[in-house]
Amino acid sequence: MMKNKTEKYLQAKERIRKIKGFYSHLTVYILVNTFITFTIIYNSGFDGEMNFGIFSTWFFWGIGVFFHGFNIFGKNLIFSKDWEKRKIQELMDQDNEVEF
Repeated sequence: MMKNKTEKYLQAKERIRKIKGFYSHLTVYILVNTFITFTIIYNSGFDGEMNFGIFSTWFFWGIGVFFHGFNIFGKNLIFSKDWEKRKIQELMDQDNEVEF
């Protein structure tokens, strides 16, 4: 069944809303965790010794950001269709250069 233009537009608009939500989440994650890290370092007098407490928020919230991104981009986060096409073309070009 073919989707009409209105349905496609609404789906695309919803996808854009979700992508923007992910990037907002990522931005807040970076800003808040940077602030927390510098606050902890400043208040405790960083002596060069790493402790997990400084980075625990980065780690655990980072897991949430990762899954949020995976939910939005899925397996295409790393290996998108464009990547596949480029890699296939690259390998074909390499094969053409090796031929005698």
